[in-house]
Amino acid sequence: MSKSLKRVRAALEAAGVTPEIREVGQARTAQEAADSVGCEVDQIAKSIIFRAERSGDAVLFLTAGGNRVCDALASDCAGEPLGKADAALIREQTGFAIGGVAPLGHLSPIRAWLDPRLLEFDTVWAAAGTPRHVFAISSASLVALTGAQVAGFTE
Repeated sequence: MSKSLKRVRAALEAAGVTPEIREVGQARTAQEAADSVGCEVDQIAKSIIFRAERSGDAVLFLTAGGNRVCDALASDCAGEPLGKADAALIREQTGFAIGGVAPLGHLSPIRAWLDPRLLEFDTVWAAAGTPRHVFAISSASLVALTGAQVAGFTE
């Protein structure tokens, strides 16, 4: 088991959540991940990382699998301009590689926002620290464990 996957499992267990982690193979899209676990595409919580222009910190937007983050609305949420986060920043601040960024278990605290569409489902699935693994969690627990602010930032 990878260090990243272990870190996500440990974060879930520390929060009192019994993790249900599944391997999705080479799923490269939210739809492929949804097909693998047998859920709707919008039950996949995508972790989208931006770089805050003023601080240089990574910021996290958790969005439903079928939605796209609107750069302008995301910047409004963050209260500052946002730019593209490169792989080095993502790895340094979250501890995860692109494609496997989990919503929790980051190496550094991260500001986060959550797409209200995810709250329409009792259970959602998110990356478990690798591009090949996802975990199930209640949408309410996802908000609580990430400290994410619920906000509209999708197109």
